[in-house]
Amino acid sequence: MLSQVCRSGSFTQHLLPWVQSTTLSRSHHVQPSAIRHVRSWSNIPFITVPLSRAHGKSFAHRSELKHAKRIVVKLGSAVVTRGDECGLALGRLASIVEQVSVLQNQGREMMLVTSGAVAFGKQRLRHEILLSQSVRQALHSGQNQLKEMAIPVLEARACAAAGQSGLMALYEAMFTQYSICAAQILVTNLDFHDEQKRRNLNGTLHELLRMNIVPIVNTNDAVVPPAEPNSDLQGVNVISVKDNDSLAARLAVEMKTDLLIVLSDVEGLFDSPPGSDDAKLIDIFYPGDQQSVTFGTKSRVGMGGMEAKVKAALWALQGGTSVVIANGTHPKVSGHVITDIVEGKKVGTFFSEVKPAGPTVEQQGEMARSGGRMLATLEPEQRAEIIYHLADLLTDQRDEILLANKKDLEEAEGRLAAPLLKRLSLSTSKLNSLAIGLRQIASSSQDSVGRVLRRTRIAKNLELEQVTVPIGVLLVIFESRPDCLPQVAALAIASGNGLLLKGGKEASHSNRILHLLTQEALSIHGVKQAVQLVNTREEVEDLCRLDKMIDLIIPRGSSQLVRDIQKAAKGIPVMGHSEGICHMYVDSEASVDKATRLVRDSKCEYPAACNALETLLIHRDLLRTPLFDQIIDMLRVEQVKIHAGPKFASYLTFSPSEVKSLRTEYGDLELCIEVVDSVQEAIDHIHKYGSSHTDVIITENEKTAEFFLQHVDSACVFWNASTRFSDGYRFGLGAEVGISTSRIHARGPVGLEGLLTTKWLLRGQDHVVSDFSEHGSLKYLHENLPVPQRNTN
Repeated sequence: MLSQVCRSGSFTQHLLPWVQSTTLSRSHHVQPSAIRHVRSWSNIPFITVPLSRAHGKSFAHRSELKHAKRIVVKLGSAVVTRGDECGLALGRLASIVEQVSVLQNQGREMMLVTSGAVAFGKQRLRHEILLSQSVRQALHSGQNQLKEMAIPVLEARACAAAGQSGLMALYEAMFTQYSICAAQILVTNLDFHDEQKRRNLNGTLHELLRMNIVPIVNTNDAVVPPAEPNSDLQGVNVISVKDNDSLAARLAVEMKTDLLIVLSDVEGLFDSPPGSDDAKLIDIFYPGDQQSVTFGTKSRVGMGGMEAKVKAALWALQGGTSVVIANGTHPKVSGHVITDIVEGKKVGTFFSEVKPAGPTVEQQGEMARSGGRMLATLEPEQRAEIIYHLADLLTDQRDEILLANKKDLEEAEGRLAAPLLKRLSLSTSKLNSLAIGLRQIASSSQDSVGRVLRRTRIAKNLELEQVTVPIGVLLVIFESRPDCLPQVAALAIASGNGLLLKGGKEASHSNRILHLLTQEALSIHGVKQAVQLVNTREEVEDLCRLDKMIDLIIPRGSSQLVRDIQKAAKGIPVMGHSEGICHMYVDSEASVDKATRLVRDSKCEYPAACNALETLLIHRDLLRTPLFDQIIDMLRVEQVKIHAGPKFASYLTFSPSEVKSLRTEYGDLELCIEVVDSVQEAIDHIHKYGSSHTDVIITENEKTAEFFLQHVDSACVFWNASTRFSDGYRFGLGAEVGISTSRIHARGPVGLEGLLTTKWLLRGQDHVVSDFSEHGSLKYLHENLPVPQRNTN
């Protein structure tokens, strides 16, 4: 049965081939002559499209789903109906229609397979029955008998017949808001068995798609027999739609659909029944994996169940259609679940025929967790030995590393900006510096894990210790910086943490060999799995959702990368800084030579670094002095583009381009210059426009310098020193995982100490709290005990 739902005109003449065995609903009347005319159309091209689809190739990876052109969205009964199983979930449906409309307006061809007619009809019939009974009983028995009225069991086919028109009227109203037409098609299993009906159905669907109409398909529950006698409207099978999952799969394959999205009331496919203690969501499901899955009960409504969905999904996959099963009922995700799937985000379970060559990122997370725990149990000398060996490998395998880096540089030429190319480049001197830094880490890590920070005697024979322990599993995401990999790996090894590394694809060759060398070093003590390099197509946003596997995320890259990760992280702390807007204040009592030298080093030595100078604050008294002229001349020689702050521009007749924002990280040979009247105004400017990274004062007045050092609220505050000293290696930390501007746990360059947390160890002898009550036999002592001296050699 087909009814057109559209604001503009009648498309009846295009759709009538399917009408041969149906009638139009919603008062559309078809003349017999029109039907006879349609029958003579049976050989036109759009009706004779091939029905047997050649087995195409489904998408191998989620990231390819964005290329899906033709998409079927199947809405399960639990998605469409309310929690009371009587009536429709209107808010949820409106959200789904909005997402389908967005994709349709992008030029995709969308089709819906929907439940809901039975629920809508049940609601209407219940209302009619209650109204009828109340009138009769009021006439015969009085109002006192109304409470005893019982609702009879409603037959599903009657509910479907009563609900179809209302359901489509609802879809019509919703799609109209987005200037989209929709057409309803009702089918039964018999329609797929009859060759002529199949041709008619196929032709009708293709013509609807050609006219940019969204087909809404459902089994015709008004005429189909119930799946189980006398059970359709009772218990868990309140609203049953027979073969709705197989209908969606069959439709997807018949129409050569690129993607089938099956929305249910669970997040996807689990390896055991959802809700059980060990149940884990399966990210990617492959044919043959069903043997390892235990299916639970069916949903609260509907007849399919997860086993039926999996069978239908595998059948569609075999036919060349990619499939995703996801949750369409969760209020936090239902508003964007369909668009998220099409964008390739990790939502639900993705069915794929292509198994990855290596482990999944979830498996890598588990390996990093177990490997990190083994790493933490090693003796300090053993962890140090691993790091020393890695340092030796960096110099011994120098030629292989530089060859791999050369490949990266050649592939990146013309695609990356000059500052990023500089970050990507490795050299002999860089590798030597890396090796020196790693040896520093090894020598300072001897008593990092398990170091006693506090000892307290709680009571006699009851002693408490606070000791350092690893954080757990770290996820470090870095761009264009292959030298970051051995640095971070060494710090993770020294602190006993498991590590997941996600490098930029522009450094893939360099990262691969550096990771292999890291694993070679780890192998000397059997902890190779502790450091994992993520090489799959995982999006950064998806990695940030692995809150059960990752304990801390550390981004190393552009301010945009850091902001994106901070936004995407779901329940996982992010250590880092979103911007490196570093200031240098040149005081009225600054030395000419020192000022010029410090400004040059801070801005020009490595302008792409996060600790490079971005804003230069000049005391007003220094304008038009030799010191000011010397700084400007030096910047001109170094080809630094100057942006004038508002106050600085007001002092100049012909000023440089005025700055667009005083809160800008240029990352290049560009610099903002602004004028201030005092050290206090400089501090106020830094607090207003800075990023709490690194800020410097240049002055010969010690009192002014100390005032600046004490009042500037940044992670690093310097006096007469370059901003570029804000670095773990230069601080003597050996290396750093990043620079943190947060105020919790770690701040500034984060080295070994920043990757540790603590736990409490209590050793007693049959102690119970009741012994310390008012009438107990023991008293609290809370005596501080000496802490073992730390080895500083």
